[in-house]
Amino acid sequence: MPTYEYICEKCGTEFEVFQSMKDDALKSCPKDVCPKKRWAKGKVKRAIGSGAGLIFKGSGFYITDYRSEGYKAAAKKDSESSKPAKKSDSSSKKKDSKPKPKK
Repeated sequence: MPTYEYICEKCGTEFEVFQSMKDDALKSCPKDVCPKKRWAKGKVKRAIGSGAGLIFKGSGFYITDYRSEGYKAAAKKDSESSKPAKKSDSSSKKKDSKPKPKK
C-alpha cells in the first residue's frame, strides 16, 4: 500500500496518509493532523510525492537471474565443455629432479 502526501488548503499542513490504491482520496484535513485548536475541516489536495524508489538488498541482482531454462541449460553445457580435462594420478606424482648419489 502506498503513502500519499496531502496539503490542507485552510491550515497549510502537509501530511502523509498510508492508504490503499482502491481508497478514495481524502477530501478534508483529518482531525488528528490539524494544528488548529478547533478542527478546521479544510479541503485537502493530493500532492505529487517523490515516492520511495527501488531499494535493492542482498548479494545483488543480475540480468542472468531471470533467464529462461533453455538459456541456463545451454550456458551450463558450454561452461562444462570449456573446462580442461583432469590429469591422471601418475602424471601428477612428483619426481625427484636430482639424481641419486652413487656409493
